[in-house]
Amino acid sequence: MIEEIVDLGFQHIELSHGMTIAKLPGIRRAYQRGLFTCSGVHNFFPSPVEVMIDAPDAYEFTSHRPGDRKRAMDMTLRTLELAMEFNAQYLVLHMGSVPMSPKKWTRPLTAAVAAGGGHSREFIKAKLAFVRKREKVAPLYYHRAIEALAAIAEKAAECGVKLAIESRSRFEDMPTEREMFRLQEHFADNPWVGYWHDFGHVQLKHNLGLLDHLEWLERISPHLIGGHVHDVEWPARDHRVPFSGTLDYAPLLEFFPPGCPLVWELSPTREASEIRSALEHWRTEFPDEQPDFRC
Repeated sequence: MIEEIVDLGFQHIELSHGMTIAKLPGIRRAYQRGLFTCSGVHNFFPSPVEVMIDAPDAYEFTSHRPGDRKRAMDMTLRTLELAMEFNAQYLVLHMGSVPMSPKKWTRPLTAAVAAGGGHSREFIKAKLAFVRKREKVAPLYYHRAIEALAAIAEKAAECGVKLAIESRSRFEDMPTEREMFRLQEHFADNPWVGYWHDFGHVQLKHNLGLLDHLEWLERISPHLIGGHVHDVEWPARDHRVPFSGTLDYAPLLEFFPPGCPLVWELSPTREASEIRSALEHWRTEFPDEQPDFRC
């Protein structure tokens, strides 16, 4: 797996939640051989042994189940230790969600946009009801996320690994952009907490009219640690290869400081030839922004 990624043209790799514990010895050997450098790690790494699929949200810091919250914390602290072992710069974190079903909220809104109804009175009414409901139920879950992050930050400081709180794809997830800004302000004096910008996730919310992608990135940019790069086919098919969808990267990249990690996070269904072609295009258009790759 590592050799294939290197063969595609990447030297820096983000170790991610899709990796099972059985793959860890091989990844260690590849790292010790100097095949790659580890730019960062995505929680949980490796994935929980009892979870049979790639499920980074199997355990949430916001869960109503104390056992799930403890499992999420224990695995995160272990992931931080592995991040330190691989000399990672950062750990990408999901903070949880609120108990609102996407089947009732995000999916119908997305279907309406796909059908051309994104400016209808019914769509706007449904979207406003969604936002009001989400903000009404949020405080408890936001508090749990902040409480968990404070504890994780202590371990992060010991390990020398920054915590990168990721922008999420659904409004049901924690935090929303308003909550993200509050979270970053809460930890403004903590050098180990920052923001991870997922280009595709934010674009999905942009397509639903929940935010403006460029304006949001400009506002949150002082807290940037890095970003996941992928493209979006209108309106909600993400993790596409860059330049194959609707994203205009040039104005967005203006907010990323030099050396800021930009990690390609692509669907496993993408072809190697497609990735190589996009990487050549990227290096021509953005020669100062060399991307990493998430495995």
